Amino acid sequence: MELRIALCQTDIAWEQPVRNLARLEPLVAGADADVVVLPELFATGFTLDPAVVAETPGGEVVTALRRWSAQYGKAVAGSVAVAESGRFFNRMYFVTPDGGCVCYDKRHLFTPGGEARNYTPGRSRTVVEYRGFRFLLLICYDLRFPVWSRCRRDYDAILCCASWPASRREVWRTLLRARAIENQCYVAGVNRVGDDPSAHYAGDSVLVDFRGRTLAEAGDREQTLSAAFDSDALEAFREKFPAWQDADDFQIRM
Repeated sequence: MELRIALCQTDIAWEQPVRNLARLEPLVAGADADVVVLPELFATGFTLDPAVVAETPGGEVVTALRRWSAQYGKAVAGSVAVAESGRFFNRMYFVTPDGGCVCYDKRHLFTPGGEARNYTPGRSRTVVEYRGFRFLLLICYDLRFPVWSRCRRDYDAILCCASWPASRREVWRTLLRARAIENQCYVAGVNRVGDDPSAHYAGDSVLVDFRGRTLAEAGDREQTLSAAFDSDALEAFREKFPAWQDADDFQIRM
């Protein structure tokens, strides 16, 4: 079975959700895919002051995601600054055409950049199943922590949304492929382009297969790219080369 994944690599207007949503809707509508993934904090940019832009869990941005998913018949994923119970979260939503909505709060906050000062880290991994595929949701800095994303036969692909600066672009490119190889899974990594007050972004969004091979890759300009993930090919590879059987057992302590 195949599932087509699209990544919308875009620039983001700084802290202007209305403008960003207006620009993104036609990209989601026109994407040739079953699942569309948007960059980290796609509606506002990677702001370290979430109080300025954060919305409630049922706010404007997630409402738009739900509408797009239902209207255009595809799942949509991306992260949003959310205010809940007096705290702020960098929350990734995965919404489906039937009204389903699963969320993941970013576990690893980018302490070197100040993200941990105002956001609260998530407490659990999130795997969502859609049309026979199981997706692990990750946000940007999570990619650096392989234990957190270790596959123990519980998912088939990683969806990672990011605001990853151009100064560390080779790290981004390397880690995406490393996560695919070590977990014998597909990886979809979507990054933004353009500039915000603190960084420049070079994109490099990519779809990678379970061998670490590139299926589709963007450069440093706005672009929507897509590729098919094949569950039958994945399972055949895992059975032919069952490295997962030799993996170390461990427990994650929160």
